[in-house]
Amino acid sequence: MTTTMLTGLPPLVSPATKVLILGSFPGVRSLQAQEYYGHPQNQFWKILQAIWPSSAHGICANSYEIRSNWLLKRGLGVWDVYASCEREGSLDSAIRNAVPNDIAALHLPQLQAIAHNGGESFKHARHTRTLGVPVYQLPSTSPANASWSFERKLAAWREVMERHGLV
Repeated sequence: MTTTMLTGLPPLVSPATKVLILGSFPGVRSLQAQEYYGHPQNQFWKILQAIWPSSAHGICANSYEIRSNWLLKRGLGVWDVYASCEREGSLDSAIRNAVPNDIAALHLPQLQAIAHNGGESFKHARHTRTLGVPVYQLPSTSPANASWSFERKLAAWREVMERHGLV
C-alpha cells in the first residue's frame, strides 16, 4: 500500500507575532479546507475565544480569513513543525517520513515565545529552543486528547498568553 506525501499549510504569521503556536501537521479536515484547526471538534478556536471573550465575534465568524486576522491582531501566529509527511487519517501516531518546517527561517521580529500544541509538536522543542525564546508544551486541542478537560486546557493556554502580555 502506497501512501501519498501530504503538504502542510503555509505559516499564518505577521511581523507582530509574539507567540507562535506550532501544531504537528494539519488533519484531514484542515487540509481539505486549507484552514488551520478546521475540524469542528478541535478546541483550538474555542480556547482562543474563551481567552478573549470580549472580541469573540471575530472568532465566531464563518470566514476563516476573519478568524485568521483576529488571531494575528492578538499577536499570535500558527504553523506546524512538519512541512510534509505521509499519513493515513489524522492521528499524529500515523505520521511517517515527516519533513520539518524551517521555523528559524521565519522573520518574526517581536517573537517572545513558542507554544507547541501537543506532544508530537513538542518533540521538536530541542530545535525551537535554539531560537532563543521560551518554549512551552501546551495540551493538544485535538479531539484525540480527551484526557484533559476543556477547562484544564484553557487554563494552560491562558497562562502562556498572560505570561507574554497577550491577555
